[in-house]
Amino acid sequence: MLKEKIQSLAKGLHSVTVTHRRHLHSHPELSFKEYNTSAFVSEKLTELGIPFEKKGDTGIVALLKGTKSDSDQIIALRADMDALPITETNDVSYKSQNTGVMHACGHDMHTSSLLATATILNHLQSEFSGTVKFIFQPGEEKIPGGASIMIKEGVLENPKPKNIIGQHVMPELAFGKVGFCAGPYMASSDELYITVTGKGGHGAIPHLNIDPVAITCQLVVALQQIVSRQANPIIPTVLSFGRLIADGATNVIPDKVEIEGTFRTFDNEWREVAHERMKKMAVLLVEGMGGKCDFEIRRGYPVLINEANFTREVRQYTEDFLGKENVIDIDPCMPAEDFAFYSQQIPACFYRIGVSDEANNITSGLHTPTFNIDEKSLETGPGLMAYLALKCLGN
Repeated sequence: MLKEKIQSLAKGLHSVTVTHRRHLHSHPELSFKEYNTSAFVSEKLTELGIPFEKKGDTGIVALLKGTKSDSDQIIALRADMDALPITETNDVSYKSQNTGVMHACGHDMHTSSLLATATILNHLQSEFSGTVKFIFQPGEEKIPGGASIMIKEGVLENPKPKNIIGQHVMPELAFGKVGFCAGPYMASSDELYITVTGKGGHGAIPHLNIDPVAITCQLVVALQQIVSRQANPIIPTVLSFGRLIADGATNVIPDKVEIEGTFRTFDNEWREVAHERMKKMAVLLVEGMGGKCDFEIRRGYPVLINEANFTREVRQYTEDFLGKENVIDIDPCMPAEDFAFYSQQIPACFYRIGVSDEANNITSGLHTPTFNIDEKSLETGPGLMAYLALKCLGN
């Protein structure tokens, strides 16, 4: 009965949810600048009569307590709201109107879906027990991560939820499918900023210079030894450099070279050890070649851990709601997510929802200018999350 009611409500809300998603997609905002998005969410929660409060400049947390009977059970549901600095190339009526900004990671789907979940549960308020905490979070895409800020501001307190659930679009999965991975699921992520300083000069007289370009080439190769020879082979570890600036010319050796990269792993202890070893190797190698090295590590997100028992429970409820044939196992992956901060505080489950549709050529990957979703997922997503919330609350 509960499942059928939720499915009916999700279906009835679908057109409104699509409208909300398209509005958000047309008006994307970058991390920690989600002012209009936050105002939109606030407006919709006000219309529903669901009490909420702001966290920081743009974050929102809302509470809905079931009135069927008294219960101290509390669960949190999270959606992120920020967009990416990408210029959209989709030819759709709801294309981004903010030049150079795009919802290329599905956060418009996450936000509109959670609003629809709140609407469904609001309709069912007299039929369930327990409290649902809705977290609309800014800044998932940018260090230090909106989750870390909201946690510091007490989003997991007063009242403290027992568990937290998050969903994220996955274009590798077809619409109607949902994927789970219990245990460590997404890697930690840290940003590396390295400056190698030498002595510039004419390219024809290198013996009179200290060539930071040659030193940097050695350094980039040497640092890979941290992964290939110092990391335990059974611990996933990635070190990649994506930006290198050597502002010289064909015959000009520059004074310095700047490089930027990312370090990711699945083990928090190894993460700390690797940080120190990278710094030590870089400084000693560069100094040994006559240069100077400044090595900055900006700590990003920790490992995202799907608590095994809770994830199995959520997966079972998902099979009940969608059918076992639509629930699959997915592998751990090296991208990072600031939902990891929540998973370090309370038992968490972060699952992936399919949004692709090959028949209609909706297959582009995340963070691409052609990313889009099959909007039928805007019926599945809200309904599933509403069902999961009520089942996890013991209804």
